[in-house]
Amino acid sequence: MAKPTDKPQKLKARLPRGLADRGPAEIAATRHMVEVIRVVFERYGFEPLETPAIEYTDALGKFLPDQDRPNEGVFSFQDDDEQWLSLRYDLTAPLARYVAENFQQLALPHRSYRYGWVFRNEKPGPGRFRQFMQFDADTVGSASMAADAEMCMLAADTMEALGIKRGDYVVKVNNRKVLEGLRESINVVEPISDSQWLAVLRSIDKFDRLGPHGVLQLLTTGREDESGDVTKGAEISAAAADNVMRFLGYSQKAGAGYWFDQLLADSAIDNKVRLDWFEQNVKLGPTGLQGVQELRDIATFALAAGYDESRILIDRAVVRGLEYYTGPVYEVELTFEIKDDKGRPVRFGSVGGGGRYDGLVSRFMGQPVPATGFSIGVSRLQAALAALGKIGGKPEPGPVVVTVFDRGRVADYQRMVAALRNAGIRAELYLGNPKNLGNQLKYADKRNAPCVAIQGGDEKARNEVTLKDLIAGAALARLDKNRDDYLQRQAEAQVTVPETALVEEVRKLLKRHGLT
Repeated sequence: MAKPTDKPQKLKARLPRGLADRGPAEIAATRHMVEVIRVVFERYGFEPLETPAIEYTDALGKFLPDQDRPNEGVFSFQDDDEQWLSLRYDLTAPLARYVAENFQQLALPHRSYRYGWVFRNEKPGPGRFRQFMQFDADTVGSASMAADAEMCMLAADTMEALGIKRGDYVVKVNNRKVLEGLRESINVVEPISDSQWLAVLRSIDKFDRLGPHGVLQLLTTGREDESGDVTKGAEISAAAADNVMRFLGYSQKAGAGYWFDQLLADSAIDNKVRLDWFEQNVKLGPTGLQGVQELRDIATFALAAGYDESRILIDRAVVRGLEYYTGPVYEVELTFEIKDDKGRPVRFGSVGGGGRYDGLVSRFMGQPVPATGFSIGVSRLQAALAALGKIGGKPEPGPVVVTVFDRGRVADYQRMVAALRNAGIRAELYLGNPKNLGNQLKYADKRNAPCVAIQGGDEKARNEVTLKDLIAGAALARLDKNRDDYLQRQAEAQVTVPETALVEEVRKLLKRHGLT
């Protein structure tokens, strides 16, 4: 029989699936991105707003795209008063609650931006996290399509401010009313159930991945993928499926399947011509025709402000997943390709989107409150910018480290640190075991310190301090010792200065490396 042991069981340090730790480099990149986005959003007149990460569950509503388990997409818990609370799954639903609660005090239209973490209780996977950051801008209280056009312009300007050049992104715009008009036209010929219509929308949403043949299969009998898995089709008639394919810009050629219309294939064709083709070739109900006119208005407003179809493009394949959208919907798509680790081309696709949600605030008000908004997926966009080299993968420079040469003189070293800090220079005192100077230098190197300050007994007697330039030292280690400038650079990498000149000399060092 095994003897009982009093040895405590160690906890296993582990991170929950779908979550990620973030280090200094990633946090610095996020901070830079957020600041750039903030400047653009404020230039458009939006003001900052914060709402809490936790809301009453019923205030958030059931709008996530997973129809099989709409409430399972959120993290929820019960309060001590038996009220159900949930972590927010986006920043729009909390805004609707805020506007409704403060409606009488707000200047309408209400224009605000918000950023922060949102949470999805979904199955995690590659690039799919349970916690991620969003940055939103919304206009509440305006039914004008000028508000929607402005969201598209805002999206375009933000991409360019972040360093994504024209041609490497496009803001794609559609309208849920056009989709509803497509359903109306199908219903004239054959009744279509809600489940069938949802299958139609999901088919359209998969067009970029599956192409015309795959979408046609999903619209009718179903599709079997390469692994043998079968996706049930929407089971609409061939005539109805043909109308959906024409909605996507594809026409049937005898014996040759569906081909993209040559007129639409010309990227130089403007949005007005695209919409003209659409009205002439696709059967729509009255709601759909209203949606087409709204798209015309958005295209007209955008063009008047200098945003043509190379930046803002009418694209009927845009669906958007959230169920609260009621009108125009838009997505920002990155069009450039990069290579993965195996040299295969990869596209980032959508990094943001939004749309009109005229019914979301109305749930609280009992009266119509039009609203529209745009959201950037900060985490996903950050990965794209890193791939483009637009944001660095290195942490920001660390603090100047003042070493402890003599543990009996900690007060002297602390005085040096205070002098640097009072001058606005990041600095810290080494607080580990000061026995070994080499370990202190290794610590400073790991902290990404630009330099260290050293004062031993000899320097103290002369009222001097030695500054060791770690950036220059690292560069020196890569040089050939026979180079003519090696000795000069070696001398620059370590200098001894009067203690009274410490702040001035550190400033010179930081300026030399572009760190001021």
